[in-house]
Amino acid sequence: MLNRTATRNRVAVAVMAGALLLTGCADSGDDKDNNSNAGNGGGEMSKDEIYTRGVVNVPADEGTPKDGGTLEVVEYAEARSLDPTKTIPNGAVGGNVLAAVYDTLLRYDNDENTYIPLLAESLETTDDQVFTLKLREGVKFSDGTPLNAEAVIGSIGYFMENRGFNVALLAGNIKEMKPVDDLTVEFTLNKPWATFPMMLTSGAGMILAPAAIKGGPDKFTPIGAGPFKFDAYKPSEELTVVRNDDYFGEKPHLDKIRFTWIQADQAKYEAFQTGNVDVISVRAPKVLEDARAAGLPGIMAPVGQGNTIWINSREGRPGADLKIRQAINAAIDPELYLERTQDGAGLPTRNIYSKAFPYYTDIETADFDADLAKKLVEEAKAEGAETAMSYVGQSDPASQAGAVTVKAMLEDAGFKITLDLVRDVAEQTARLYVTNDFDLALGSMSIAEDPYMSLMNNIYSTSPANPAGYANKEMDALIDELQTKQPVEAIDTLEEINKLWQETVPAVTLANGGFFTPWQEDIHGIMPTSQGIMLYHDAWKA
Repeated sequence: MLNRTATRNRVAVAVMAGALLLTGCADSGDDKDNNSNAGNGGGEMSKDEIYTRGVVNVPADEGTPKDGGTLEVVEYAEARSLDPTKTIPNGAVGGNVLAAVYDTLLRYDNDENTYIPLLAESLETTDDQVFTLKLREGVKFSDGTPLNAEAVIGSIGYFMENRGFNVALLAGNIKEMKPVDDLTVEFTLNKPWATFPMMLTSGAGMILAPAAIKGGPDKFTPIGAGPFKFDAYKPSEELTVVRNDDYFGEKPHLDKIRFTWIQADQAKYEAFQTGNVDVISVRAPKVLEDARAAGLPGIMAPVGQGNTIWINSREGRPGADLKIRQAINAAIDPELYLERTQDGAGLPTRNIYSKAFPYYTDIETADFDADLAKKLVEEAKAEGAETAMSYVGQSDPASQAGAVTVKAMLEDAGFKITLDLVRDVAEQTARLYVTNDFDLALGSMSIAEDPYMSLMNNIYSTSPANPAGYANKEMDALIDELQTKQPVEAIDTLEEINKLWQETVPAVTLANGGFFTPWQEDIHGIMPTSQGIMLYHDAWKA
């Protein structure tokens, strides 16, 4: 939802009849109120109300914005680099900082399923295969150089060349990028891609200045055209950005944003309750549900596959054997896992999609079955399969409890499990997505507004972001089919993907879930976009 009190509102666009037209201006005057106020302290909330997506508990009129001040933000995890090819540019692992420094070409409005211009002025297509991007006039990077067509092509090219997140989607689909004129870029795709604009709302849409990438990844400098500029970074302590007074739009109200990191969600929430921090991001179901029930203002972003145990199926790993994957899946009880780790909070399920999205369908799932798990393990052993595995998780108390619970369930089925508990989310992410050094690893796929993006990244056979090395030609074909459709037009295809998942078990689905980003009552103007990213362009403190 757009911030009603700020003057930098954008004109949203409609997607209809196979053509997408996106236009924008600096002031739209859009005052539609799409807030969900479930959980405002008026009574006990149902799980469906808790996991309602969008802006919640924010008044229609937030008052007159005030300038000045530092926003204290406790992020879910640390962005260890401001190079978007080295940091997964989503809201969990640094996307909020990156969007503040670089801005994005577009913003996704999940209430209306539309794309709203930021650095871009418009995006047009008639066939979902050739897209024409028009840039705003007069936009400059913080070093004074112009943001033009060549800069956009250079930035997206750098993103693809250096294997940024979602690179499989881009490199495999973009046939050509060319400048039409100084402010216009034409993208020609290999085939129609209905949700291509989503790529321009996060990583690839964060445009880097030519000077930032001139020296390559080893000499990267964080220079963008966003509402804030990089100030300082102390690893494991804090990262600060300051207002960019040369920002093309209305100048940000805040002087500075200070991003810090507290590893455990419960500790984040306790710090928030003391009033020492302004904004937090949590996903642990118990903490999330407590915060939602408290009626706090914020942004709720539900996802499918919120809690997942990835099974490394690369050659040489035990999980390369289908029977082993099926046995692991049958051995793990999602309800017991959530009981031991979250006091029963959360949404245990084997369905990979969230009920919060209109493409969800109920299907028969491959559920917990201890007897089946033992049978499959015995059969796999007789066939020579390896049943000794390591499990990678985090070292906070809840994650430790989960690891011990998983170990017990798997060993009851006949596996031998060694626990490998790492320090934090950033290290766990590296093990999953960079080194792929695991047999089993706790993670998530976070299937949200664009299931194609999540599925293509995580389980397409040739995707470099495929953590488990899962490869299935039938699944690839279904994902290819999904590419040409909007999610609500692809319910049958999504259902077939879900069914094939249940049969072939790329990972164990424990629960659906989400991220909740609450803020104090004196904080206003924070906007959501895709990938769980928060935009602070219009944020202010009363």
